[in-house]
Amino acid sequence: MDINAAKANDPAARSKFEIWLTYSGVKALSRHRLAHFLYKIHLKLLARMVSQWTKFTTGIEIHPAAKIEAGVFIDHGQGVVIGETAEVGTGTVLYQGCTLGGTGKESGKRHPTVGRNCVISAGAKVLGNITIGDFAKVGAGAVVLRDVPAHATVVGVPARVVRIGGSKEGVDLYQEKSDPVKEELCALRERTFELEERLARLEKEYNHEDIQHADED
Repeated sequence: MDINAAKANDPAARSKFEIWLTYSGVKALSRHRLAHFLYKIHLKLLARMVSQWTKFTTGIEIHPAAKIEAGVFIDHGQGVVIGETAEVGTGTVLYQGCTLGGTGKESGKRHPTVGRNCVISAGAKVLGNITIGDFAKVGAGAVVLRDVPAHATVVGVPARVVRIGGSKEGVDLYQEKSDPVKEELCALRERTFELEERLARLEKEYNHEDIQHADED
């Protein structure tokens, strides 16, 4: 399923054989399945050795205890880090440099739970025991510290919701390029121009009334 996910989500993929042979994300997930199995049967040292070898050869670090469903796609993958108690649902796409990490030395569940058919964009940091709802999108470079609703798009540092809604038929890989801060500043500028025009009209009317009063006197 991981190969099928890569084929479905990467327009550059030409064949399943090419994906199996060359895609670091597919290799990392395949080896993670082995490491996770070894971890579950209490061969934890061997599991960590597999994990570290995978990190060395692919640039992708996945803790053997992390739970990753089949059908996840790690695109490019360099610098991707997935923590011990992280969970990732099927159909999710992870881009290079993203982190599913913790926020400190707390014990227990301390890494994110990412739902199905999500997009975690390049450089995004999803930190702590939080939940990313199904079909949610995390923008490039975002730092997510709170739960994200299903079908929401979040951007910024710290991340904030800029849109809720999306197709339920599959993952829309279109990356949200709008800058909500820039849009807000533009709106404030337009409002300032409008207020300045109104003020100028009022001053003109006030000056005109002063002139009329002066003529009457």
